[in-house]
Amino acid sequence: MKRILIAEDQADIRNLLVLNLRSAGYEVTDVVDGLAALASETAQSNDLLILDLMMPGLDGLEVCKTLRARECNTPILMLTAKSTELDRVLGLELGADDYLTKPFSLAELLARVKALLRRSELLKAAQVAQTGAAPLRNGALSLLPSRRQAQMNDKDLDFTALEFDLLLHFMQHPGQVFSRSQLLSSVWGYSHDGYEHTVTTHINRLRAKLETDPLRPEMILTVRGAGYKMRDAPL
Repeated sequence: MKRILIAEDQADIRNLLVLNLRSAGYEVTDVVDGLAALASETAQSNDLLILDLMMPGLDGLEVCKTLRARECNTPILMLTAKSTELDRVLGLELGADDYLTKPFSLAELLARVKALLRRSELLKAAQVAQTGAAPLRNGALSLLPSRRQAQMNDKDLDFTALEFDLLLHFMQHPGQVFSRSQLLSSVWGYSHDGYEHTVTTHINRLRAKLETDPLRPEMILTVRGAGYKMRDAPL
């Protein structure tokens, strides 16, 4: 049974999440603030963390930042009442895997939870399967999926979990065009109308780390009216 930790200071929301996640077959622990979340995750590792952005004492962003600094790779779903692009980008920068803006439907929450857990399992299986495999290369860029490592011109690159997965998807299909909804389905594991901007945010972040001039990208290319593709791998 998958274990989920919920950190949410609003009792009505917390109790609703606990009830529905337990009904869906998950083992659920709930806490009311960030310090309790850190203590709980330290005492017993979970399969997924659901963190409210705004909590007393230690907010969800600080919890996320602290856990990632400890090299904790547990998937994190951030809940936020804020909906600005800056808040979303900051959460992703600090290592959150996904976010939901309040109010949200329980059906969508359960879909996100299922997708994050499935992606985590697929990632673990892929790492085992790719142990010892040669790195993927495209020009000066190389990826070693089994170790979650990326280099450009032999210099290490730092990506969040979803950034790496998105880049890996492109590296595995050079030259192939993907729409934003296709990328949501293939990389995030879900497809919901209105969340295509999540893909755009991650594309921009990839370009900022990969491209000499992100405004004139040469690796992750926009195909007008169709989506995005990675350039064909140079010979």
